[in-house]
Amino acid sequence: MDLEKQPQQPVAPAEPAPAGIRASDADRDRIADILRDAMAEGRLTAEEHAERIDLVYRAKTVGELEPLVRDLPATGATAPQAGAQARPYAYGPEAPAGPADNLVAVFSSSTRKGRWRVGGRTNAFALFGSVEIDLTEALFGQRLTVINATSIFGSVEIKVPQNISLRGSGTGVFGNFEVVTLESADPEAPVVVVNGYSVFGNVEAKPKRGKFIADLHDQLRKHLGR
Repeated sequence: MDLEKQPQQPVAPAEPAPAGIRASDADRDRIADILRDAMAEGRLTAEEHAERIDLVYRAKTVGELEPLVRDLPATGATAPQAGAQARPYAYGPEAPAGPADNLVAVFSSSTRKGRWRVGGRTNAFALFGSVEIDLTEALFGQRLTVINATSIFGSVEIKVPQNISLRGSGTGVFGNFEVVTLESADPEAPVVVVNGYSVFGNVEAKPKRGKFIADLHDQLRKHLGR
């Protein structure tokens, strides 16, 4: 008696190698988040972070992204243990990845100041105009904030509280790019990184005397009765 022939299983088409898959915005944001955490933990310098972030947003495939974080732990790998003491700066849960905040001034001015919640990424662009970003009364929803500043025949001015960490890396071409670096004594203090360049313009980031972020957050907690 002949054996019944078993139905042949269809052969699945070979999937393209992951390295060749076109990168999505979510892929780029995932890599940027890992680089952001590495910067906050001191695994990358400001210059290294700026170089890799530039490559992240130039990458066209997943294969170009992965080498940028191959020597870094995945984001969230060092999450705090349950019952750990809350951070004094009232950081909330990480917001879902989304578009960066944009401040643009073309033959005009753009200002962000007062009580506002700072996102993880901000792009500031001035062309024959001026942009002012004042973080001295802002609420930081995350530890690391990256500001990409570009000034062409214009100016971008960034002010921060005296007791946070301020770092940066940029270039001035017939112009000025200056970041007055700070390193907070508190390892949980916010970190602001300013990257970019100026062409016949000015980019300046510095602390504002008499402004301290911890004072603001203490006042806020008292106001909320915490």
